[in-house]
Amino acid sequence: METILFLHEKGSFMNALTKYYQHASELLAKAFEDEEKNLEAAAAQLAKTCINHGRIYVFGSGHSHIMAEEVYARAGGLALIKAILPTELMVIDFPTKSTGIERISGYAASLLNLYKLDEHDTIIIISNSGRNAVPVEMAEESRKKGAFVIALTSLEHSKQTVSRAPSGYKLYELADIVIDNHAPKGDASLKLDGVDLPVGPVSDFIGIFMMEAMMTQTIENIAKAGLRPPVFCSSNVDGGDQVNAELFEKYYGYWK
Repeated sequence: METILFLHEKGSFMNALTKYYQHASELLAKAFEDEEKNLEAAAAQLAKTCINHGRIYVFGSGHSHIMAEEVYARAGGLALIKAILPTELMVIDFPTKSTGIERISGYAASLLNLYKLDEHDTIIIISNSGRNAVPVEMAEESRKKGAFVIALTSLEHSKQTVSRAPSGYKLYELADIVIDNHAPKGDASLKLDGVDLPVGPVSDFIGIFMMEAMMTQTIENIAKAGLRPPVFCSSNVDGGDQVNAELFEKYYGYWK
C-alpha cells in the first residue's frame, strides 16, 4: 500500500479511480466556468416564471431522467416544479424499450397534451445527444404552447450527430437558453488499457450539479424579490412532514 501511494504521489502510477476523479473534476470546473452566465440567465428566467405564477416543468428520458427527477419534490428544492417522467421513457423497465420509444415521432405531442403547459411556464429539457425525436419534439411542442425552453445537453455530441427528428432539428437549436454539460461525444470519458470502449460517463453528475445550481440561484432570486420561496424540507428531520404537507397541498393538490 505504501509503495502504491508513493508512486501515485510521484505521478508514475494512476489507477482508473484517480484518473476519473481528476478528469471529472477538471471537466466540472471547466463546464461551470463556461456556463456560469447561461446558468445565471436560466435562474433569472426560472425566478421570473415563479414570481409570475407560472410553473417549472422538467423532462428527460433514458438516463437524462435522473437530472429531472433530482430537482422534483427535493429537500431544499422548489415546490413549483412539475416533472414529466413517464416510466416507459426510463431505463428502470427495459433499457432498449425506452431507447426505442425516445425515437418515436409524435410521442412528445401526445405526452405534453396531458399537462397544462402554457406561456406562463418554463420547461427544462435534458438530453445529452439532443438528437432523438422525443426531446426534440418536446421542445417544438413546448414552443408552440408559448413556453420558455431551457436545454441541458452536450454540444460536442449533438453537433457531431444527425437529428433523428423529422424536422431535422436538434434540441439545442430549439432552446431559448442552452446549457452545455461539456460531456464528450458518447458521454464516456476515459480510455483504459485492455478495454475496447471508453468508460466513465460524465453527463449525469455534471447535469445534476447544473440543475441544482440553477435551482439554488433561482431560490435566491425569488427571495431577493421580497418573496418567500416555497422550499421543501427533508421528510427525515423533525417537523419536515408538516412543512411539506402544506406545500404538497398547495402546489400538488393530493397530499392529505
